[in-house]
Amino acid sequence: MSFYVTTPIYYVNDAPHVGHAYTSIAADALARYHRARGREPVRMLTGTDEHGQKIADTAKERGTTPQAHADSVVTRFLSTWKHLGISNDDFIRTTESRHKEIVQDVWRRLEAAGDIYLGDYEGLYCVGCEAFYTEGQLEQPGNICPDHKKPVSLVKESSYFFRLSKYQDRLIEHFEKNPDFVRPESRRNEILSFIRSGLRDLSVSRTSFSWGIPVPNDPKHVIYVWIDALTNYISALGGVGAPLYQQFWGADDATRIHVIGKDILRFHAVYWPCMLMSAGLPLPRTIFTHGWWTVRGQKISKSLPATKVDPNLIADDIGVDALRYYLLREIPLGLDGDFSFEALIGRFNSDLANDLGNLLNRTVSMLQKYVDGVVPEPVPALDGVGAHATLREQAVRAKAEAERNFDAIAPARALEAIWELVRGANAYVASAAPWTLAKDPARKAELGHVLHTFLEASLWAALLAAPVMPGKCAEILAQLGVPHLAGKWPTEWNTMLPPGTTMATPQPIFPRIDEPRAKQLLDRWIPPEAREGVPAADGVPAAIEDQVTLKNKSAPAPRPPAAPTAAAATNGGATLVSYEDFSRLDLRVAHIVSAERVPKKDKLLKLVVDLGGGQTRQVVAGIAESYAPEAIVGRRVIFLANLKPAKIGGVESQGMILAAGEEKVVALSALDQEVPPGTKVR
Repeated sequence: MSFYVTTPIYYVNDAPHVGHAYTSIAADALARYHRARGREPVRMLTGTDEHGQKIADTAKERGTTPQAHADSVVTRFLSTWKHLGISNDDFIRTTESRHKEIVQDVWRRLEAAGDIYLGDYEGLYCVGCEAFYTEGQLEQPGNICPDHKKPVSLVKESSYFFRLSKYQDRLIEHFEKNPDFVRPESRRNEILSFIRSGLRDLSVSRTSFSWGIPVPNDPKHVIYVWIDALTNYISALGGVGAPLYQQFWGADDATRIHVIGKDILRFHAVYWPCMLMSAGLPLPRTIFTHGWWTVRGQKISKSLPATKVDPNLIADDIGVDALRYYLLREIPLGLDGDFSFEALIGRFNSDLANDLGNLLNRTVSMLQKYVDGVVPEPVPALDGVGAHATLREQAVRAKAEAERNFDAIAPARALEAIWELVRGANAYVASAAPWTLAKDPARKAELGHVLHTFLEASLWAALLAAPVMPGKCAEILAQLGVPHLAGKWPTEWNTMLPPGTTMATPQPIFPRIDEPRAKQLLDRWIPPEAREGVPAADGVPAAIEDQVTLKNKSAPAPRPPAAPTAAAATNGGATLVSYEDFSRLDLRVAHIVSAERVPKKDKLLKLVVDLGGGQTRQVVAGIAESYAPEAIVGRRVIFLANLKPAKIGGVESQGMILAAGEEKVVALSALDQEVPPGTKVR
């Protein structure tokens, strides 16, 4: 059963930024995971979108040709993907002849189905989006594009049309029969609502510019850039009937996954499947939509230098795998996130240096110290008792959870499960105390088992994390003396590290970033115009101090605010409570991932909220009079997590979101900046 994963093809109007890197790293991790599991064949595709009016206009502004402009930008994408360890099997360019031929073939298929006709079109067009809008979809006054924040243009010209409306009912039926067609669920609901509102036939050619693929038999028209761009997923396979196409797209059991940003969901989830239906071709299995990264709350834009995050610069400074880990670990794929340089350093120090790096260094060092660097024999009888059994269970559970979450396209949760093993292994070393066992010759076999067991845990952690951090995990395997296992997946516990294997001399793989180095990095990474609010040179943000360090500080904890002397005292009619009473409330940041009305209950919405760490809750909220379901999906709210479950309107509610208002809710709780789901509120 083949596995085919694609990124969008990136527009060549600027150098690659962290948003591009995020999509490509996510797709790459999925491809590497499936290869490690032994799935064959696996193929990953990425590339560049090089046609359209925007490229023609940009080239003209720069005094060059569109092709020369595209060629210059493409080299940056190619070098960046190589730098970031992207293991794509192909790189498609829409200016290649192999692509143009297939685009024209798809056009002929749509035409043969009776779905292309000539007419006149007048509409509001955004050059940046390469898309038409209705007035209702634009910001008013001024007909402003909601994404590019610029006025759109009124375009009137002869145009070919695609009968998009013909496929509305069939597309809805496909959504209903295939619940995983668009993920996550909030995006599925959003696009399904758009389809049900009514599809109009789509203008699919332009005559006002020539930088594109000509319409067959009518070269005055160029093919709409989105038909051109979307066809890349099959043109890179050689087109309909080619061997690669048959293997990765045409086969009934082929898994076809598009990983895209939410800004291009409509094109992938509406236009593309309708085109494929018209052409008589299979649809993708899943269109997985990730959220946007912002930088200090602002959307990444080349016109806003303060939002610039150069993935190459960060990778040069702290390593490719640290950047890959942060992007896939910090925010669950599918949600929006705010990129924080301080949080990146914090993750590096806590998760990578203290947890994984420390585990490797101490295990290999102890092997060198106690048994001359040679892996000893495990004792099978010990595997089922005490701390040995606990660690084995953690490893087996981490493997199962990593598999489940990578399969579900949830790399952040896969990494959470893997880090449970990493932390468990560090705890195992402390409890097993090999330094004590080494003093007693009678316990030599037990010492050997302990050493083998925590080395095995290090090996498993490296193999499980390798889809996200291939370079550093390969370094771990080399230090463990098993470099040939790179790209493999764990099998049976305490069987993968052969006794007699010789360890290499331990080398730090994630040297901790100290305060002077952190300050230096922040100065290097953050543009001067974006430094408002960045800590002064005499202090490093608290996020840089990892939680392990904070927990181990010897300074006494701050005393809670003094509680009122009488909990029952009143103030303006409100009963005062003690700090102890308040501390019993478990308030958390929650992310609303889906919302729907409760049948026959006008005031109630049923919500699903994400609390981080793989935990979701179902909540019933009396907010339907103030908020439509689609209006609150994606919101972050404050959530009371330890409220006793109760049935409301016949539906179980597992907590409460906070809101303002008495008889009627007038506002939901909110935060002044994005923070991860599950963050404690106090």
